[in-house]
Amino acid sequence: MSEKDEISFDEYDELVNPRPEENDFDRVLEVALSRRDVFKGVIALGSIATLGSQFFSEPATAATNRFAFEKIDANSLDDISLPPGYSAQIVARWGDPLWSDGAEFDHGTRGDESSQLTAFGDNIDGMEVYAYQGKTLLVVNNEYTNRKIIWGNREEGKFANDDDVKKGMAAHGVTVVEIARDNGEWKMVKDSPFNRRVTPQTEMEIQGPAAGHDLLKTAADPSGTTALGTWNNCGNGSTPWGTYLACEENFNGYFSAPDDPEHKVSYELSRYGVSAKDWGYGWATVDDRFDVSKNPNEPNRAGYIVEIDPRNPDSTPKKHTGLGRFKHENAEVVVNHDGRIVVYMGDDERGEFMYRFVSNGVYAPGASTDGLLDDGKLYAAKFYETGAGEWLELNPETTGLADQAEICIHTRIAASAVGATTMDRPEWVTANPKAPEVYCALTNNKNRGIKPNAGGDLTPVGGPNPREGNKFGQIVRWRPNGGDHTSNGFAWDLYVLAGNPTVHEGLNAGSDNVTADNMFNSPDGIKFDDNGLLWIQTDGNYSNEEDFANQGNNQMLCGDPATGEIQRFLVGPNECEVTGLTWSPDRRTMFVGIQHPGERGNSHWPEGGDSVPRSAVIAITRDDGGLVG
Repeated sequence: MSEKDEISFDEYDELVNPRPEENDFDRVLEVALSRRDVFKGVIALGSIATLGSQFFSEPATAATNRFAFEKIDANSLDDISLPPGYSAQIVARWGDPLWSDGAEFDHGTRGDESSQLTAFGDNIDGMEVYAYQGKTLLVVNNEYTNRKIIWGNREEGKFANDDDVKKGMAAHGVTVVEIARDNGEWKMVKDSPFNRRVTPQTEMEIQGPAAGHDLLKTAADPSGTTALGTWNNCGNGSTPWGTYLACEENFNGYFSAPDDPEHKVSYELSRYGVSAKDWGYGWATVDDRFDVSKNPNEPNRAGYIVEIDPRNPDSTPKKHTGLGRFKHENAEVVVNHDGRIVVYMGDDERGEFMYRFVSNGVYAPGASTDGLLDDGKLYAAKFYETGAGEWLELNPETTGLADQAEICIHTRIAASAVGATTMDRPEWVTANPKAPEVYCALTNNKNRGIKPNAGGDLTPVGGPNPREGNKFGQIVRWRPNGGDHTSNGFAWDLYVLAGNPTVHEGLNAGSDNVTADNMFNSPDGIKFDDNGLLWIQTDGNYSNEEDFANQGNNQMLCGDPATGEIQRFLVGPNECEVTGLTWSPDRRTMFVGIQHPGERGNSHWPEGGDSVPRSAVIAITRDDGGLVG
């Protein structure tokens, strides 16, 4: 295996762009460790941050268990495991054709560019279901491809020609597909007029403060208002007006300088991990816009939230610069009591920040939504040891950047300038429909208390990031002052600190609501159902050894914010990530994503035998036909 094949994307980025040294870091660690000792007494069963002045009104225990399923054990089976009384079936797999003239998936060749352009994309992540004109529309992110799988028919799993590269490119983006029940099973509706692939070559409109800025202008688009494509979309969001938000995350790994491997990019690009080396996808070999030595502004046109209207397959997606540019995990949209739109977002990289956008305009059903995701104020979060926090506005006065357009392009630099709190890789954010509170999964951070982030910001131990070299992750939550999501103040606590009580004591055992029966690591996707139960999906270490002994494969659990209880619902197949969650309109089906099964060669899910492992969407139902979640 090559060096890249043996490490994660994050680790490769750090190898290419080493984290800066901090001469005074020993002093910072000394202070941080003292904070950690204080914080040990704060973490308890579903508890509030007792150091704070504002408290979450929840009982220590509940009269009844609200989970409608029996807990299941962790395991390392190459299959989907569910509680008794629940069943799963495959809805869509990577390579399944969306139209009748598309080729069926070929396990020998893994297809070509032509077949992939007419088929379901690879490595699904965030997803949403929309009901429209009596139809059920499923929208799914296709985050990336596993090179050794998609090019598994080639020597060493590397592209052999231009079509291989273009096939990999076509597997990225977003898939929109109509689905329907057929003899009790959900299936894709081939040839539906709503079926659509949005790829790295799809034309998009750039909107918001940065539209037309010099940093977004290229030879192909001198206006700086029209971009091509979206890729590496991780989590998602959904608007109250019925559109889908795809969130561009690790966009940097697709840019390179193949003819000039020693090319040095600007500091601003390096802050986002852009360099002369890509992750091995080779896009710059077939498309010059991915060559940073030739088109240095092109990376500034990626890293945004993209709005797609699934009801109109001819619509032009919109890149919303007002929501900032960073490695977007997802976008949690909340309609505040005064009608303003609030969007909570996380930047998924070690030591990066959490953000909030508050619209200037208000949402009214049926009225124009133009500007609601661009005309407003952008903030970064500051968490204090007291259990309080505040949103710091990013504007020219607070950041020192020239104008709001530059802030929306260099958002990480702006957040560093205001002193926002460096976090343990902010993943999905979700708001409780039953209470004015918001949760964010902080998946892990091996650099916590050891290295600064890519911008040189310190990552001290303490507050919502209480562990040095965090292996297990945690979920932080906050309640805006007065229940007003536009308030700049909030109170925070930790809902859960993941860990392994069968191996560790203290902080690495996890919080009191983590036991040998429900332990997990690396919470990633999180989402509330209509009943106010929190579903937790993991993307972590599945070795089932050492620190992670007895934790098995990645999984999905359910948590009750009222009690702090957590119970395991699903275990995925070997080497997968469990990610993406949505429900059918009648709530009798839960759709869940299974990403990169067999990423290290040890799975043949879902078809078994000697088949190629394929990312897929599954539908989960109750055998008695009842509601799921």
